[in-house]
Amino acid sequence: MATTTPDIKRSRSAKSASRPGDRIFSGLSRGSGITLLVIMAAIAGFLSYRAVLAISKDSTNFFTTFEWNPAGDPPVFGIAVLAFGTVVSSVIAMAIAVPVAIGIALFISHYAPRKLAKPLAYVVDLLAAVPSIIYGLWGAIFLVPYLDGLNKWLNEYFSWTYIFDKANDGPARNLFTVGILLAIMILPIITNVTREVFLQAPKMHEEAALALGATRWEVIRMSVLPFGRSGIISASMLGLGRALGETMAVAVVLSPSFLISGHILDPGGGTFAQNIAAKFNEANEFGRDALIASGLVLFAITLLVNGAARWIIGRRKEYSGAAA
Repeated sequence: MATTTPDIKRSRSAKSASRPGDRIFSGLSRGSGITLLVIMAAIAGFLSYRAVLAISKDSTNFFTTFEWNPAGDPPVFGIAVLAFGTVVSSVIAMAIAVPVAIGIALFISHYAPRKLAKPLAYVVDLLAAVPSIIYGLWGAIFLVPYLDGLNKWLNEYFSWTYIFDKANDGPARNLFTVGILLAIMILPIITNVTREVFLQAPKMHEEAALALGATRWEVIRMSVLPFGRSGIISASMLGLGRALGETMAVAVVLSPSFLISGHILDPGGGTFAQNIAAKFNEANEFGRDALIASGLVLFAITLLVNGAARWIIGRRKEYSGAAA
């Protein structure tokens, strides 16, 4: 009796599985995945243990208190201001960086001549390698003074929005400046990933659209952007992860204060990472436990953000697959 196609496939699969190299590779891959889960669990366990030690001695509500004084008697510390500053600065950064990154990626992949596209892509790659402290020094020395004029202009014409109502005449060391700096920092990451996704768009789809008389923008809108949507989401989440956890650049630029204000042009606010970097060396053992407790909250926020991104990508079939 003739051998059927499923039998042939099973036979080939069995032969492949019996090869030493395949067994070794399979074991290494499985071990790598398990090791990653163990490391994540160890980090979560360590943070949780130290956080419980600190929160159990906190005399106020850890999630709603607007003060950070774990060395006090009794200890008083909370993350309300830190959570607000982290979320606001990251939202500003994403609102600026994502549209610009998509535009740069489209220009490099579909508009720029080859002689210009390669050097431009190389420059973007180099920007991704610049250390955070360099961005922070540039932001403090160059960006902050030059944003004073923009702050005054926004206050003059858009103070009616409440958000851009500037009540303090101090320098532009505020969450708005931090958001712009973070946008510049995450721009290369989002651009690089998005560009590579756009370059993987099926050429046959683009050529078919052009053959039907579509303009270049219509080809991008109908073929490239739908194909790269999951890649854009993934790239944005990578950038958001850096924005949420950025430390040195924010610490150099921001003038923190434990006040929550809807006026993003006024100095104040703070972020989880900036607060940990600023207070860790001077803190006692209990103070470090308190900082670790705030780090646990940042860890949870990062996990939730990445989980939400995976859910968005996976909830529709056209988002999933090789590009997800």
